[in-house]
Amino acid sequence: MERTTCCVVGGGPAGMVLGLLLARAGIRVTVLEKHADFLRDFRGDTVHPSTLDLLDDLGLGERVAALPQSRITEVALPTPGGGPPQVVGDLARLARLGVRHPYIAMMPQWDLLDLLADAARAEPSFTLRTSTAATGVLRENGRVTGVRYRTADGASGILRAELTVACDGRHSLLRSGSGLAVREFGVPFDAWWFRLPRRPDETGAMLTPRLGTGRFAVVIPREGYLQIAYLGRKGSDAALRARGIEAFRADVAELIPDCADRVGAIGSMDDVKHLDVRLNRLRRWHVDGLLFIGDAAHAMSPIGGVGINLAVQDAVAAARLLAPALRRGSVPGADLARVRRRRLLPTVLVQGVQRIMHRLVAAPALDGTLTTPPAAVLGLMRRVPALRIVPAYLVGVGPLPERAPAFARRPVRTPSPRSAPAATGADDGDGV
Repeated sequence: MERTTCCVVGGGPAGMVLGLLLARAGIRVTVLEKHADFLRDFRGDTVHPSTLDLLDDLGLGERVAALPQSRITEVALPTPGGGPPQVVGDLARLARLGVRHPYIAMMPQWDLLDLLADAARAEPSFTLRTSTAATGVLRENGRVTGVRYRTADGASGILRAELTVACDGRHSLLRSGSGLAVREFGVPFDAWWFRLPRRPDETGAMLTPRLGTGRFAVVIPREGYLQIAYLGRKGSDAALRARGIEAFRADVAELIPDCADRVGAIGSMDDVKHLDVRLNRLRRWHVDGLLFIGDAAHAMSPIGGVGINLAVQDAVAAARLLAPALRRGSVPGADLARVRRRRLLPTVLVQGVQRIMHRLVAAPALDGTLTTPPAAVLGLMRRVPALRIVPAYLVGVGPLPERAPAFARRPVRTPSPRSAPAATGADDGDGV
């Protein structure tokens, strides 16, 4: 039987950021990660301007800038007749609002998690335990007082903690056993992720959706390859795989004609990773001694790719609000409730926008009633370019960005001036 002050279950972005921040507050924190490392493809790889600002505040900006990455500066929609795509979101304009990083950085999530883990290990009160899966919570007198765990070699044990924070994703084991009510919102589509080769002459930094009858896709430029999000009807994974790889390649070639010459790079359906898209949130985010944040509290749609960044903002708010109580060694339920109150509004707003996009774009595209982007939207963005900053801000910064608490800040090391990398993978998926 072991003891820590805060046990964080799940070593994803929310868990690692929370662990780092609490450790910098001098609080004993142990992060349990069930995998042996962070090396898993097609996770959320989008790092938005608000998160990049946070990493600057933590003194990690130079190290983040050195990671392999591509940068998305525009979101565009295809125009009827095959003309140039119409830009509807211009992240470069965010610089006018003082945003330090007016782009979305696309980087392998494992690189970012390794960086956060290295920074956290520099703090004497931080422990990361890999190959260690939480199997349930420990309860005493109606209060959660820690977790039971099992290691990869089959050993089991108990880790006692004053507070347990569940950061174990949309399929949270701790959430399923908490008894907390979940509000589910219908989602009309699932997502499939795969890669295609990228030609040397494809140097754009533009994220571009492609619409087709019964399906649509988003082409995401990455460093050295194209990452494709293929979206189709909910629950159709078995039927899609039963049709076979040739039929799938033909669908992709029809949907993305400029990639038709390279669909053979999809070797088999094993290269196509399925994401069961969910959109939900807990009505209450805590029970006594146990808090849920990130996807464990609110699973997000991949639309906009904001899930990872909302999870990180949850972690920052939780660290700032709970560090004083954790230092005292007692965290009352009222303090846990404050985290939900702080983060509920941005969660509801973002999920509301995602539900509107599902209803106005995703569902009509899947049933064949929408085969081109709305002409009114294209025309408005063409006539009033300044409006392109609105979707850029909502996606890139969000309704309530969190800044690092004073106890976690470190001197900012400004990266050496350099040109942005040329724009170029399933647990929870990237954003689309």
